[in-house]
Amino acid sequence: MATLLLLRHGRTTANASGVLAGRTSGVRLDDLGTTQVERAGRRIAGVAIARLVTSPQERCRQTAAAVAAAQKEAGRPKPRAVVERGLAECDYGEWQGQQIKVLAKEPLWRTVQAQPSAVTFPGGEAMTTMQHRAVSAVRRLDAAITAEHGADAVWVAVSHGDIIKAVLADALGLHLDLFQRINVDPASISVVRYGADRPYVLASNTHDGDLSWLAPRPADKAAPGADGEPDGEAGSGADSDPGAVVGGGAGPAR
Repeated sequence: MATLLLLRHGRTTANASGVLAGRTSGVRLDDLGTTQVERAGRRIAGVAIARLVTSPQERCRQTAAAVAAAQKEAGRPKPRAVVERGLAECDYGEWQGQQIKVLAKEPLWRTVQAQPSAVTFPGGEAMTTMQHRAVSAVRRLDAAITAEHGADAVWVAVSHGDIIKAVLADALGLHLDLFQRINVDPASISVVRYGADRPYVLASNTHDGDLSWLAPRPADKAAPGADGEPDGEAGSGADSDPGAVVGGGAGPAR
């Protein structure tokens, strides 16, 4: 199957001020966020991408634009970012637009942290619904891109912290109640490959490093992430490539 790069949008004015932005309109990248996504775009430019999809929220569309610009600067056709509503931010309902320090005092906040599968935001979305529609969108797109461009294709999905954490939890075989153990910083890149038998998380929450190791090469044909074939080690991961670094985040960020 194809390889998916999950890119979180860069820092926004809401992130900087401690506001739960949700689907509020007009939330844009701040100066640091703009710098972050330009850097992420240059990292991704080490490999040609078959498709670029994005959450409809403006901050994600800005981030996708930086990825597209970097592809053009690398001498490739500039990809068109396609909006995928399945990657939209969680609908936080009445919590949207409020200060996180205020929300943290709500009884529901503790449930969000400890048992998110039991949470439905007041006037908003259940977290189980959020995960289901995000994972469904990613798996549907991955299958379509593989069918169109082949198993060596690399594609990018730009989304939000909770959405990416939910997708990673599914790929890792974790219950949603454990997804708060996963960290996804602004402008970080995580890498997932959906094998024939199971998904492989090749990298999580990375901020540095050229991603050209994802470019197709003959050795990839034998990698378990490429076609589900074992590599002779019962406890091995999806890819022994040294570029597949897991972790490297700078700390929690909402």
